[in-house]
Amino acid sequence: MKSYVWDISTRLFHWLLVMLVCVSMYTGFVGGFEEMDWHMYSGYGILTLILFRIAWGFFGSRHARFVNFVRGPSAIIAYTQTLRTNPPSAGHSPLAALSVIALILSLLVQAVTGLFVTDDIFIEGPLVDRVSSDTSSLMTTIHDVNRWIIIALVVMHLAAIAFYRIVRGENLVLPMLTGWKQGIDMPPEQNRIWIALILFLMAAGGVYYLVEVV
Repeated sequence: MKSYVWDISTRLFHWLLVMLVCVSMYTGFVGGFEEMDWHMYSGYGILTLILFRIAWGFFGSRHARFVNFVRGPSAIIAYTQTLRTNPPSAGHSPLAALSVIALILSLLVQAVTGLFVTDDIFIEGPLVDRVSSDTSSLMTTIHDVNRWIIIALVVMHLAAIAFYRIVRGENLVLPMLTGWKQGIDMPPEQNRIWIALILFLMAAGGVYYLVEVV
């Protein structure tokens, strides 16, 4: 028994985000003129993807919508108390929802503050001239500190994947590659690829406007 859980739009978002975060982390730590150019480009890509994911959380497929996986404290506590014996979740579990929201918010903060960052050497955000030097300095500090929060969240995310694989025998990576999840029996839903494309183009257009027009 298996069901189609993760649509192609959600899966593309996930793996493109993984790739761009890796590029941003590498170029951010290595530095250099060419690396910082790629750092900026990957930051624009991350901002586009995060804006798309926020919109997709309201208008996307069943398991991508926030209303279907974000739960309150009582549901999260109840889930953690029976973590080893809970049946597989069709989408994100109540605990995984916390990780998803935390990553979205932290990456949004990182991408937005990056627009105002300057180190007076290699990098200058496209909107740095729109704010005061004090504001730019604050944004730069937040950007520097928040990267460690992102790294911590990524490590916890990977640890959770390992826990589910080793302790619960549940493979969380394969469904994000194929879209299909074992142990779930749910009816298929309508394809929303055109909605996803429209939302992505709107997000990309918004980022382009911020970077090139404002």
